[in-house]
Amino acid sequence: MANIGYMGEHPSDPNDGITFTVSDQVVRTLENFKWSGSARYSVHNRHNYHALTEYTGMDPDKITFDLQLLVEMGVKPMDEIEKLWKYEREGIAVGLQIGAHGYGKYRWNVLNFDVSVKYTDRKGDIAGAVVSVTLQEYLRT
Repeated sequence: MANIGYMGEHPSDPNDGITFTVSDQVVRTLENFKWSGSARYSVHNRHNYHALTEYTGMDPDKITFDLQLLVEMGVKPMDEIEKLWKYEREGIAVGLQIGAHGYGKYRWNVLNFDVSVKYTDRKGDIAGAVVSVTLQEYLRT
C-alpha cells in the first residue's frame, strides 16, 4: 500500500480524514489538481493623468481537484462524501499533504464540492462518483 497524501484534521486517524492511497485493494487518488493564488491591487484614478496601482495584499490561495470514488476500487463513496460534507458545513480547517509536501501556510477550508454520480448499486446507493473539491487557504490570525 502506498499512501500518497492526506486531507483531514488528524493524519494519525484514518477515520477522521481522507487518505489518498493506492494498493491492490484500494485506489483513492487525486485528478486534475490545480493550485492558484492571486494578488490584490487598488487602482487610484487621477484627473488628466495615468491611474496609479497599489499592491494591497494577497487573496487566499485555492486548490481544486477531483476524486474518483468507486466501490470496485475498495472505496465507500458515501463515507468520503460525508467527510467532505462535514468539513464544509462545520467550517473545519483541514491539513493537506501530498507526497512529502504540506500545502499552504496552515490549513484549508472546503469551500464547496460537487458530486457527479456515475452509477448506483441495485439498492440505489452510490457505487461510483466523481467529486470535485474546492479548497481555500485558511491562515492563523
